Amino acid sequence: MVKCPVCDAALDIDEDELDEGDEFTCDECGAELAVVGTEPLEIEPASDGDDEEEDEEDLDDEEDEDEELDEEEDEEKDDWK
Repeated sequence: MVKCPVCDAALDIDEDELDEGDEFTCDECGAELAVVGTEPLEIEPASDGDDEEEDEEDLDDEEDEDEELDEEEDEEKDDWK
């Protein structure tokens, strides 16, 4: 019996028909899952490389915003002098 690594629900799949790289969705929690190994069967939450890139872009944007805020605060301090 294969269980979802996210919600621990029993998955209704035929282990013999799965190949490494196959992806499917858990019926219980809706998690996207991927087969990462077949001997023994290993299933992990699927991850897109795009998500990681988007996260890095978001961090870069936040850092830029922080720098801009710091510069504005410095300018305001100079105005008060």
